[in-house]
Amino acid sequence: MNKEFEIRFADRMNQLPPYLFGMINKIKMEKRWNGDDVIDLGMGNPIDPTPEQVTGKLCDVAMDPKTHRYPVAGGMKNLKREIALYYGRHYDVNLNGNDDVICTIGSKEGISHLCLALLGPGDTVLVPAPAFPIHVYAAVIAGASVLRIALDSEESFIRQLTGMCKALYPGPKLVMLNYPHNPTGIIASKEFFQEIVTLARKFNFMVINDFAYAKITYDGYVAPSFLEVPGAMDVGVEFGSFSKSYNMAGWRLGYCVGNKEMVGGLAKIKGYYDYGIFSAIQVAGIVAMRDCDDSITEQVAVYQKRRDVLCDGLVRMGWTVNVPKAGMFLWVRIPEPYVRMGSIRFSVEMMNRANVAVAPGAGFGEEGDGYLRLALVENENRIRQALKQVRRALSEMDQEIAAGTFNLEQGDSGE
Repeated sequence: MNKEFEIRFADRMNQLPPYLFGMINKIKMEKRWNGDDVIDLGMGNPIDPTPEQVTGKLCDVAMDPKTHRYPVAGGMKNLKREIALYYGRHYDVNLNGNDDVICTIGSKEGISHLCLALLGPGDTVLVPAPAFPIHVYAAVIAGASVLRIALDSEESFIRQLTGMCKALYPGPKLVMLNYPHNPTGIIASKEFFQEIVTLARKFNFMVINDFAYAKITYDGYVAPSFLEVPGAMDVGVEFGSFSKSYNMAGWRLGYCVGNKEMVGGLAKIKGYYDYGIFSAIQVAGIVAMRDCDDSITEQVAVYQKRRDVLCDGLVRMGWTVNVPKAGMFLWVRIPEPYVRMGSIRFSVEMMNRANVAVAPGAGFGEEGDGYLRLALVENENRIRQALKQVRRALSEMDQEIAAGTFNLEQGDSGE
């Protein structure tokens, strides 16, 4: 009798928990297939259009058969040059646009592949927590160990980071930053980045800053680039993305800039993994960076109005809200008594009862449980409708709690 064939995964697969947001999206899509109108505040997936001149350029270039061939793996020379000019124009950072810039298939891919180039078993990475999943699991997949630093004030973060650098042997090899931060919206100052550079030199760790929300800022706030700080180019790199600034999330176009050796390492490993980005998308990216600053300003104004509508509505419902100065999300504490349910169960209840999708804070690590991340992607009327439906769902739950037919404790549906 033949032995039953067995599929055997690599040990690293055991370190990857089920992708929580995939589960939430599956429920959302099933409800939509069944005819339910689910208002999606869960995923940071822009619904607003890409600037017309960008899509127009894509269409024009895509008609040229020459663009149907393999692209230049590390990015077109002219796109890399445009990224360098952008950094000079917006941040007064001097890049040559050659060996200090590389184009990526979105920042998520670039961070993942750079971790493969930099990290391996025995290495330690320090990551702010709560954390966007790839900031943790890119390092885990590469074989490194990850330690979390609780996000608090800049002074507290620097103090924790310093203590961990002194306590660990060998010391951390990499510190992963993400400012403006996803999911919390916490921002960083140039003085904070300067402290990071000083510590990086002292304790010999590298730095990655995920700068995906660079231009999504409100109330006059301007987010600094990590590379603006003297010495930052010596110790780290910064990732940027076209996804949010230009509503090009599905186009999968991003970049890494900064330290030449780190950029070179990313280029080397990408040479084995992929052939780069479709040439027409890269040319369209040039148009976005060169000609679409006004489009960013208009989009930010749209997000700010949505932010204000959502914040005002939650406050009127009695929720505690910290109004973010950057990013396209609200990070809000689930109010009493519902916080006892945990963020996953609360999110599922809102999907089922209110037809509103939200991202459970637990998806960003245990530090995030008890919180929700709410995306600003729906229009203002849809956000107002979502607030009404959530208020109605909570009122329904209150009645069931009073009647003893709903149990707030985690893991118990009360049925």
